[in-house]
Amino acid sequence: MARRTRTTPVGVSEHAGRDAPKKRLLRAVAAQAAVLTAAVHILWAWPRLGASDPRPYVFVLVGLFVIVIAAATLKADEYRRLYALGAGTLGTLLVGYLGWYGASAPAVLAADPLAIVAKLAEVVGIAAFAALYRLSPPTAVVIERRKARGETVFMPDPVEEASKAAGGGAGDDEDQTDDDGRGTDEGARKSEDEARPRDEESGG
Repeated sequence: MARRTRTTPVGVSEHAGRDAPKKRLLRAVAAQAAVLTAAVHILWAWPRLGASDPRPYVFVLVGLFVIVIAAATLKADEYRRLYALGAGTLGTLLVGYLGWYGASAPAVLAADPLAIVAKLAEVVGIAAFAALYRLSPPTAVVIERRKARGETVFMPDPVEEASKAAGGGAGDDEDQTDDDGRGTDEGARKSEDEARPRDEESGG
């Protein structure tokens, strides 16, 4: 008895669709990790505003930015650029902490429970955003899906933009050729008009 094998169409992922259970779980984890990271940084920075240390101001701004990323992760479509931005922002905070304290970073981290919570949240958030990026389709596919649902798309389609850029260059060349041709014809007519009176004078 022959066994039936299920074939997956090319380009269709096992977790296709924004509302796949795995993607929903990863979005929740990524958003919660981002919000927790932002909250810890703002809690640390708020009492220190006004000091000569620049970190409190940076942390407040970054914390608000991370909250916006978390909200967009839950509400927006599955854009790879958004997930790359989330992972990159959390990664910058993690690397910045290590770069600020250098070799003493492990000892400073062990003595600061708030920093431990922030760094753990950043690691979890980076992993979740990276997984979302890997599972999400290219931006062009997401845009086509939204168009098929009749939704308004404000983000330009990269494929269409590339096609327009390629076609626009050719069109410009053709227009330039036409303009050059017109200019040559007009110049020739003008020369002929100027030559006629001379011929008439010579004939007279």
